[in-house]
Amino acid sequence: MTTTQVQVRLPKDAVDRIDEWIDQGKFTSRSDAIKTILAVYEERELTRKFYNLLEERSKEAREKPSILIPLDRT
Repeated sequence: MTTTQVQVRLPKDAVDRIDEWIDQGKFTSRSDAIKTILAVYEERELTRKFYNLLEERSKEAREKPSILIPLDRT
């Protein structure tokens, strides 16, 4: 994976919190913390999209139960 260096300005308390996590061994560096936080955010967004899809399908199933396919059907 190609990486690009960026400069980020964060509130001091956020940087202090990241530094505490590094001291606690949760991350190896500020960069590691920020990359992990971004990955968690992306995963949360994918989970939200999947949840919305399930909600939509559940609504369809309630409105039109005849379109359901039994799970044991092969």
